[in-house]
Order: sequence, then C-alpha cells, then structure tokens
Amino acid sequence: MPQQATIQDLAPDEPGKMPAPGMDGPCMALAMSGGGARAAYQMGVLRGIMRDHPEFAPSILTGVSAGAINAAYLANHIGSFTEAVSGLGRLWRQLRTEHVFHVTGPSVAISGLTWARRLFGGGSRSSRKAQALLDATPLRELLDRELSSKDGFVTGIDTNIASGRLEALSITASSYTTGQSVTWVQGRDVEGWNRPNRRAVQTQIRPEHVMASASLPFFFPAVRVDHHQFGEAWYGDGGIRLTAPLSPALHLGARKILAVSTRYGRSAKEADKPVIDDYPPPAQILGVLMNAIFLDLLDQDAQVLRRINRLLESWPDGKPGADPHAGFRPIKLLVLRPSQDLAKLATEFEPNLPPTFRFLMRGLGVRETRSPDWLSMLLFEPGYTSRLMEIGEADAAARSDEVAEFLSYDVHA
Repeated sequence: MPQQATIQDLAPDEPGKMPAPGMDGPCMALAMSGGGARAAYQMGVLRGIMRDHPEFAPSILTGVSAGAINAAYLANHIGSFTEAVSGLGRLWRQLRTEHVFHVTGPSVAISGLTWARRLFGGGSRSSRKAQALLDATPLRELLDRELSSKDGFVTGIDTNIASGRLEALSITASSYTTGQSVTWVQGRDVEGWNRPNRRAVQTQIRPEHVMASASLPFFFPAVRVDHHQFGEAWYGDGGIRLTAPLSPALHLGARKILAVSTRYGRSAKEADKPVIDDYPPPAQILGVLMNAIFLDLLDQDAQVLRRINRLLESWPDGKPGADPHAGFRPIKLLVLRPSQDLAKLATEFEPNLPPTFRFLMRGLGVRETRSPDWLSMLLFEPGYTSRLMEIGEADAAARSDEVAEFLSYDVHA
C-alpha cells in the first residue's frame, strides 16, 4: 500500500531558514529512476495509469539517468499530460540501438583500440584521447531533435511553467570534476539547496544536462556543461552519487510522490539463487555495480521515509515532530516496480542486437549469467522495449486500486 511519511530531507543544514515547501497545496511529483533501456518500463506504467486515471498530471518531475530523458520529454511537451505520455510512447516504440550509440564495426573497433592504447600508453599524450567505449553522438542528436531545443535551450519547459501545468523539473548528474551530485532545477519560485556531496543549481535545462545525466560511466563519454556561476565541469550518469533519490522531489515541495523503479523486487528465495556457475564474467560484475549505483538507493530512500513515518506516528499529537511548521511534513509515497525480472527477459532479445555490438556483449560474458543486468541497460531494441512497456502497463493495471487511493489521498486530511 502507499506509504504516508514525514520527512524534510532528514536534516536541513539550516533548520531555521529551511522553508516548508508545498504547504499551500498538494503538489504531486513523478520520480523516475535510471536503468538505461529499462526506462521503457516507466513509459508503460504511465500509459497504464493514464488509461484508468486520465486526470493524473504530476506538477513536479524528477529524473536521473534514463529517467531524466523521460522527465525532460514530459516537461517539454506542450499540451496535456496525456498527450505528453502519448508522444513519449511513440518515441520509445521507434527507438533503435543505432539511435542511442554507433554500433558499426569500425566505430566500436576504434573505441576499443583507443582504450587499449591509453591502457598501455603509460600516460603518453597520444593515449589521453580515450573517452568512452561507445560513441553516443546519436543520442545527443536524438535529444536535440525530440526536445525541440532553440538556441541550446529546451523551450517547452518555460512555456509549461508559465501556464501552470508544471511547477518544476529536476535532472541529476554526477560531476566528475568535483565528485558532487548536482541537481539542475528549472521551476517556479525554486530555491537551491546544499547537502554533503550534493547540491542543487537553478538553471535553464538544455539537452546537454539530459545527456550528462544519462551518460553511463565508461560506456558513454562524459559531458561538459557550463554554468555561469560555477564554471565548466564534466558530468556523467546521475545515479553515481545520488544517495537520496527522493530528495529533489521533497525539496521542490512535493506532498505526494509516485516513484517508478526499473528494479525487480526479488523474493528472498530468488535473491539467494545463483545466476552464474563459474567465475563472474565482466558483465555480471558490471550488472551488480550498476544496480547498486542506479537502483538500490531508491529502495533505501523509501525505507528511510517509511521509518520516519512510523517514528512520527508513535509521537502523541501536539509534539513538535507532528507539527508541519517544525520542519516536517506528510509525504504520500507509492513505489511501482516491475513484476518480472527485466534483466532475465533481456536474454530472449540478445540475438536481435546489431552483430558488432552483440559480439562485444558476448565478449563481456552476457551469456554466462542468467540475469544480465548490464545487457538490459543497453538493449535499445524494439522487441525488448515494447515488451517492457507491455509489462509496465499490466503492472499499473494490477495495482490500479493502490494508484487510485494514492491519487485521491488528501494531504491536508
């Protein structure tokens, strides 16, 4: 069931100056995690929700990694949220691997040789040109085209903020230059925030912000982003240092948060079952690392929120902890996640990969594990993503009662 909790990002740096956002009215946030190609599942969930609840229209959108692409598209689309979801669905249905990164033999071979030259070059100047294993130029071109940027800015966001359809959009990336988690925010009456190793920066969202958030480490190149206040820095995937995935929505005033994860919730029995028989191949190690970086923290953050809820429920009425003006406020949380293991499903569609990229993935050992999480993040093939959307839509339908209760919940009751 959806959880009600009270939290103001746990411990404000300056409690006396920290506002209690969202107290003037119920602000609903949609928080979308990463997961590469698995973000197609989020699209299916939204489509399922809109079918049964066409009134669903979150005013705060937060995204990280591939979830940032979904969030930016929805925030930029001019028109109703229903139309935005429909447009995003068309984008996912048309997506191919070659729309995300170059998959030709020469491109992959050149990248591999460049990495090898750097590895064995002993730091020579010629070896420092290695950036990433894959050339993600097609993804940047896709973002420029689909976000309809003008003069480098995603102009639809301002339009939707001015019309009142959107309160704020936040996109999180990781700074390779400083080691911080940086959340870029565009919205109405937004104030930045600072926490240990993470900060928020007000800006006008550009395609490079989205590209940076979605740049998987080592596989996609880092993205250089310039900010007039903090200067230039290099950024990569937002999941690397984001220790509190729900915090951007909370800071932006959300009173209700719908979080869509792409991580399958395994039972204890499933979790104890080995997925490899021999020494772990690189693909298995990468999959474990990527899950830990991109997906596990959402579950931890939600657990913290629920614990604080139970703590506050144990306090008698009238205690400071129950007073929203003391810095705490009720949060309604609903986390939707896949009912199937999306990584295991990827095995069925691995033969559909372009030959060169399939050769590379097999070299990393994706066929040596029964749950190739890393493969599932890079499997931007229509058969796989369409199946994920179908699962997402079915999962939303299966939990329609919980969704209805979440949407009807009165935060002021």
